[in-house]
Amino acid sequence: MSLLEIFDPAASPRPIGIDLGTTNSIVARLRDGAPDAIRDCDGEALVPSAVFYDRTGRVVVGREAQRMAAAHPTDTIVSVKRFMGKGADDAETRRLGTYEFASPTSPEEARSVRFRVAPERVVTPVEVSAEILRALHQLAEDELRSVGPAVITVPAYFDDAQRQATKDAGRLAGLEVLRLLNEPTAAALAYGLEQKQNGLFAVYDLGGGTFDVTVLRLEDGVFQVKSTGGDSALGGDDMDRALAEVLLRAMAVTVDASVASRELVRLALDAARQAKHALTERDAVELTLPVKGGEETTVRVTRAAFEELVAPIVAKTGVSCRRALRDAGVRAEELDGVILVGGSTRVPYVRRYVAELFGKEPLANIDPDLVVAYGAAIQADILAGDSHRADEILLLDVLPLSLGLETMGGVAEKVLPRNTTIPAGAKQVFTTYADNQTGFELHIVQGERELAADCRSLARFTLRGIPPVAAGMARLEVTFKVDADGLLTVSAKELTTGLEQHVEVTPSYGLTDAEVEEMLLDALDHGEEDMQKRQLAERKVEGARILQATRGALEKDGDLLDADERARVLAALDDLATALESDVSARIQGRVDELDAATKGWAGRRMDRAIGQAIAGKVLDEVDASVAHARGVEAHVDEHARRR
Repeated sequence: MSLLEIFDPAASPRPIGIDLGTTNSIVARLRDGAPDAIRDCDGEALVPSAVFYDRTGRVVVGREAQRMAAAHPTDTIVSVKRFMGKGADDAETRRLGTYEFASPTSPEEARSVRFRVAPERVVTPVEVSAEILRALHQLAEDELRSVGPAVITVPAYFDDAQRQATKDAGRLAGLEVLRLLNEPTAAALAYGLEQKQNGLFAVYDLGGGTFDVTVLRLEDGVFQVKSTGGDSALGGDDMDRALAEVLLRAMAVTVDASVASRELVRLALDAARQAKHALTERDAVELTLPVKGGEETTVRVTRAAFEELVAPIVAKTGVSCRRALRDAGVRAEELDGVILVGGSTRVPYVRRYVAELFGKEPLANIDPDLVVAYGAAIQADILAGDSHRADEILLLDVLPLSLGLETMGGVAEKVLPRNTTIPAGAKQVFTTYADNQTGFELHIVQGERELAADCRSLARFTLRGIPPVAAGMARLEVTFKVDADGLLTVSAKELTTGLEQHVEVTPSYGLTDAEVEEMLLDALDHGEEDMQKRQLAERKVEGARILQATRGALEKDGDLLDADERARVLAALDDLATALESDVSARIQGRVDELDAATKGWAGRRMDRAIGQAIAGKVLDEVDASVAHARGVEAHVDEHARRR
């Protein structure tokens, strides 16, 4: 028997790129150096993102599952992407749909949406998405024989929870996930390499369930994202729902929890989607729909009527587009082009709206349904080390929202600002507020507001075991790291002891569509008000610290004051304490200044005493503590004087 075997390059594992879409999903690979979608036996590249669970436990994915949706509305899950990383009480669970949601029986179950499917089976969005990914994996194996690692695309505006849920679905499907790649960046990668163009571009990505807009510069293989924005719950599904509500009224259907009602809702949603597709090419379409009593009615839908229905939905994309341009510091006329991505950009009204919004006709040289998968395939090939382009391409993506910590007074201190290029890392040093403090409570937040209470809470943890020292003496170095997938890790290290702790920030819930939009809009609407609140909070914290330090100094070195000085210091302390109970920032600052003036000479005498005690051979720790108190009072007051 020969020990030789003919080498078959197709047998070696091949990296793949996956566009896990709301309506349809695509798997692609590189063929002869160019991206190519893998097609099924019918020649179709688009795999409907639909999963049907039958009574025997069989799971059906794709076109067959989509056909089962009308007859089995609760057992067929479509548009699951809109539920990724969302909690059981998310607004998406209350919108027009056909699902039966399982009520959570514990806090753990409440952390995720759960669908009840037959027979008495409960599944999560991660499990449903994993079934879609398994089907795509199998499709790739049928053609490639051996499938390697994968790059999966996600909306740029997906938060940590939604990204983590997508990564978990990939692992559950048996995939080695190389990278989560933002969809607009993937599209730009495919477009930039295919069209060989340089310049400043906007990527307008409107899919079935999500919307992203990204402004980026393409320059000789460098893809630098300047800004990003969007809505993770806005897309073609909303157009379908708007038209379906009109159709349900024509059908005289009362929407309730009954099986019959769910079947009619699914029928209306499917009819609305078909009408939307038909109106891309035609001016009108007639739909035959059932009504009560077994009769039928014909509803005529014109393109003009449909456009009137979807206009408010499409207008929401304009808010994100204008903000992305403003964040990037560019005007629409400075763009070299606008790239269209996503099946919903086929709607004629959307294309007209984009052309008017940006002042130029959008580019659609590559099929908007396939371009994201093409970019994912290119990136997978690069990351797997199989591409000759590895040294020619650099992707520089950004954070969609700021990340930071809550500090004293409830202030949100931004460590990594929005639109920071990722992967990214940043360090910031904090100190103790009170004497003999032995622990740090860290609260990690996400958002643009100045106060932590107005931002989204991501995680909390405590670093304990700090030696009891004077306020301001301990030093805590906090490090934020965001990887290429946009996932956050935080570490905290106390510099004098070396104590350290790490936490991977994996929030249980995703941001709702309203929360994401409101975070940025509120930051703009309340900018001046937030800054005033932040200034007041900071001055209250500093004023309280100075008050505490000065009172401590009176106990230790009060004998260095004569009667008149003591009276002035005590009066200034009382005035500051009273001011701290008010919400007038200027009043607090004024009382701090008065205390500064009253303690100036005394602070110098305290310093002289500390030095004299050190020379006289006092215990070094006592000297350090005394000097620290004296320097602390003087430093805090000087700091406020500098801020005036």
